[in-house]
Amino acid sequence: MTLREAAVEAAARLSGDSYLRADARRDAEHLLLHALGITRAQFLANPARPLETKEESLFRQSIDRRLKHEPIQYITGLQEFYGLTFRVTPAVLIPRPETELLVEAVLARFKAHTGPLRIADIGTGSGAIAIALARHLPHAEITALDLSPQALAVAESNAREHSLAHRIRFVESDLLAQPITHHQGFDAIVSNPPYVALTDLPELHPQVRDYEPAMALFAGATGLDVYRRLIPQAHEVLRPGGLLALEIGHHQRESIAALLAAWSAVTFLNDLQQIPRVTLAEK
Repeated sequence: MTLREAAVEAAARLSGDSYLRADARRDAEHLLLHALGITRAQFLANPARPLETKEESLFRQSIDRRLKHEPIQYITGLQEFYGLTFRVTPAVLIPRPETELLVEAVLARFKAHTGPLRIADIGTGSGAIAIALARHLPHAEITALDLSPQALAVAESNAREHSLAHRIRFVESDLLAQPITHHQGFDAIVSNPPYVALTDLPELHPQVRDYEPAMALFAGATGLDVYRRLIPQAHEVLRPGGLLALEIGHHQRESIAALLAAWSAVTFLNDLQQIPRVTLAEK
């Protein structure tokens, strides 16, 4: 079987699943390149190259996993975020492109800042937000917190991979339960917390519902449970004028605005679908 034949056959298999049909060709090619350890340019340059037996076996295994709706990122172990490559496992939520808006908002706030910065990333997961901020804010000292020790292990590994482990402190904590406050207070609290309502569970894509960690997805019946705890905690540890930056879910703008009634300069940023995705507020 040649590379082209393998890709076509795999795409046809994936197309038989209604959940996978739209991206079948892309997913088949992505998994083929990963199984063979080649680039797309190499694939296009020599599509008639035969697969070795071991290569074909590995590729078929990855397609079998995808047919069970396992996310590609867990099959390959990798995900791109804000121009960086991150290792991901089923212990962490897969970083989404929408979350890049959260990073961009924080960077815009502090791009002209030249002094020390103290930032906390709550529910760091893979470490994507903390590491992206550390990469682009060289004066920042970042504390990354997560309740899951398995997630923290992934995040620390990613920080080492990007040579930023010396700039990020990793702490196992339920939100801001651990005493981590600097005596001056934090300049920013950043979080992409769980915000999916449990009532939305049946509507989720199987690759999300069945594979990604529930503790990183769900926040009670309305999806607001974590915000109700985190927002007052953040107010306690931020310095006066400090920034709270949160990713929020669909239809949550009004509820979040109510929770931020005591804050100043509350603003909402829309994603590419014009859905309110990020909220910013000042203590």
